[in-house]
Amino acid sequence: MPRMRYILLNKPYEVLTQFTDETGRKTLKDFVNVPNIYPVGRLDYDSEGLVLLTDDKQLQHRLSEPRFKVPKTYWVQVEGVPTEEALENLRRGVDLKTGFTTPAEVALLPETPELWERSKPVRFRANIPTTWVQIRISQGMNRQVRKMTAAVGYPTLRLVRVSIADLRVDQLQPGEWRDLTKAEVQALTEDMAAQTAAAGTFKTPGKGSEYWPGGVRPAGEKPRSTNRSGFTTPGGGKAAGGAPRATGTRGAGRNATPGKTGSKPGPKSAGRGSAPRKPGSAGGRSGRS
Repeated sequence: MPRMRYILLNKPYEVLTQFTDETGRKTLKDFVNVPNIYPVGRLDYDSEGLVLLTDDKQLQHRLSEPRFKVPKTYWVQVEGVPTEEALENLRRGVDLKTGFTTPAEVALLPETPELWERSKPVRFRANIPTTWVQIRISQGMNRQVRKMTAAVGYPTLRLVRVSIADLRVDQLQPGEWRDLTKAEVQALTEDMAAQTAAAGTFKTPGKGSEYWPGGVRPAGEKPRSTNRSGFTTPGGGKAAGGAPRATGTRGAGRNATPGKTGSKPGPKSAGRGSAPRKPGSAGGRSGRS
């Protein structure tokens, strides 16, 4: 019996979280040519970052089911500098007219995160600063984060999902992907099994950990890189605005072919896998983008 696949993809900007599109827009099939896998949830067309794909239907259902409250962390570049009142509103929950959002974990990032260059630069207004905010939610309302920041007066300019549960974007470049390790799959399935049995909520990392700005690493645990991690940035300083900095760090996904940051995956890019695979019927289900 073939082993199940669990794939983590860094979805580029302006790519649909599905495998087909009648209008010719880019889809997941342009980057992951693996048959019979499907995305867990969705990520908007104009958003970037982590997407989990699998052929494990049971796990896919558990991760997609709202009652299990799987946490997802986003780095959000907003127009302006949010006040503490606005941040507190995001934390409590925001009225989106279609319903209130559940409480979120929200904090200003102390520095501009080191991210890849987006394929289309963010448009700025010279007289208005920008700020990066980290938001962790477990809901999945359509375009939720963008609606939340707009509701408190700070429109989103760029949105990057940097983690799903404890899975982080790390060194994956846009369009690159990797298989989850056995340990990651085991941890994910065990967590979901526990949540199913308890019918409770997914356990999120506390603010007193390295997974939150200014957090402290647990005793005895080795430090993780913060350059492209899904959680922390180098500490100290004001919340930074402006365009994200380019960086010279090369991609390090297991299937990744090293290349310049921000460059598009070439013919040999491991974003399409480390070895040629026979094309299969990779048609995915349609989802909102």
